[in-house]
Amino acid sequence: MENERARRLRTSKEGCLDNVRQLLALRGIGTNSAWLFSMEFFNWRKFRNRRQVAALAGLTPTPYQSGDSSREQGISKAGNRRLRYMAIEIAWCWIRHQPQSALTKWYQQRFAGGKSRLRRIGIVAVARKLLVALWRYLETGEIPAGAKMEPWCKKIGGWKLATSCP
Repeated sequence: MENERARRLRTSKEGCLDNVRQLLALRGIGTNSAWLFSMEFFNWRKFRNRRQVAALAGLTPTPYQSGDSSREQGISKAGNRRLRYMAIEIAWCWIRHQPQSALTKWYQQRFAGGKSRLRRIGIVAVARKLLVALWRYLETGEIPAGAKMEPWCKKIGGWKLATSCP
């Protein structure tokens, strides 16, 4: 199945695969995550704003307010579970492989010095911000601030055979 996916990425001219290739060009995003984000999230729905992106992933806050009491209950978890798990995993990869990006610097400044619980809360915020940044990248071509790029064809099997490697 991986060989078939790699062959399609190298040779096919389908529009949905352009999004996969575009995501693969970002360092820290691999084939499986780019495929999942494109095929199950970005390609089948047009988003109007960042709130819709976060809501479909289940990464929106759920405040509770009643009378004088007001507190935060965590994220909604109402969206696509597999996508949410992958977004959190990609957020950790982003922190590791994109150390000069604005998102990583924001996370380091706010959460890196805290305990593990605070870092886990922070990584969910990074996942939400990263999904929004990836949506903007696919829609407008705006590369996330400070992100490093690399040729997408080197991330798939048989990349030495690819003739269209940028």
